[in-house]
Amino acid sequence: MAQTYTIVEDDLSGAQIASLLRLHLEEMHAWSPPESVHAMPIERLRQSDVTFYSAWNHQQLAACGAIKHLAERHGELKSMRAHPDYRGKGAGRSILDHLLAVAQARGYDRVSLETGRPDAFLPARQLYERYGFAECPPFGGYVQDPFSICMTRLL
Repeated sequence: MAQTYTIVEDDLSGAQIASLLRLHLEEMHAWSPPESVHAMPIERLRQSDVTFYSAWNHQQLAACGAIKHLAERHGELKSMRAHPDYRGKGAGRSILDHLLAVAQARGYDRVSLETGRPDAFLPARQLYERYGFAECPPFGGYVQDPFSICMTRLL
């Protein structure tokens, strides 16, 4: 039976979420040169154009993700991360499903994201491809970068 998660809008004040976001930033810096790291620090994730969610298995943080408002009909996925204990257990899919539902409820007709090209990012890219995301030109403030890939999906 598939694991189910409770997903909540998160104010980013808890110790578990701060720890997971620290791990996220550390891994991004380990896997990419500094100019290619586009992960948002916790302070930026608290800004009004970003809505942040966390997925829980009882009292344990399983995953997180955010949606950033780019334009009237366009959102961006940010800070998608499964806790290491929940990788491969559907936590990332649960957050992605939730973020896509939020995007549809907001009336977006497109959702985009930026992720890394190195092999460490392959599981994330494969998840996005399974959900219909395809490579696209850089959007927003992104520029062509050999370590990054921009992806988009129409809703």
